[in-house]
Amino acid sequence: MPHKLPLSLSALLLFTALLLSLTLRQQYDEALADRLAPDILRFHILADTNSREDQQLKLEVRDLVIRRIQELLGDQATKEETIALVSSRKEELENLARGYLASRGKDLPVTLTLTRDYFPTKSYGDLVFPCGTYDTARMTIGSGKGRNWWCVLYPPLCYTDAIRAIVPEPSKKSLAETVGAEDYSALLPRTLSPAREEEKKQAPRREVRFFFLDLLTGETG
Repeated sequence: MPHKLPLSLSALLLFTALLLSLTLRQQYDEALADRLAPDILRFHILADTNSREDQQLKLEVRDLVIRRIQELLGDQATKEETIALVSSRKEELENLARGYLASRGKDLPVTLTLTRDYFPTKSYGDLVFPCGTYDTARMTIGSGKGRNWWCVLYPPLCYTDAIRAIVPEPSKKSLAETVGAEDYSALLPRTLSPAREEEKKQAPRREVRFFFLDLLTGETG
């Protein structure tokens, strides 16, 4: 008759296994972020408050500022050129945002800073960027205590069409060329590249066994 573990010990083993799995996942994500970060510049905008009005104004300022940056940069700028542009045009971009807010009856300070900051794992369209520390152009409206919005300023993945929840294919191609095919594939957890699909089809089937689960069910043979 298979040996059964006490319920409390079984729960402890499962909890320990879960913690280990989460820790390993975070370590994997942070290692991936370390490889991606040198090639990426994020854009991060924080609203004054979470009121409906302030959240809408955040999105309108976002659209205005991103369009202006894209006009100034063109399509061929490097990350270094993007950072230099944001730095040299900092006051202009702040004034652009402040002027727009004033036209909407909001007298709020706006600050634009270039910084490095830690982000949790976040989705952008149909891409998922892992937790880690990234170079960031951050625009803060007023107190900056409202919900934030972000995109990837370099490579140029920022889109301002709220209806479109998928990053355009040309932007994905640019990202893949910048970070490499393997790391790009890791940003698509629900999508397999054609090569990986073929590998999956040809790979022999393997039975996956979990030691802790086998202990609980008595299937250790």
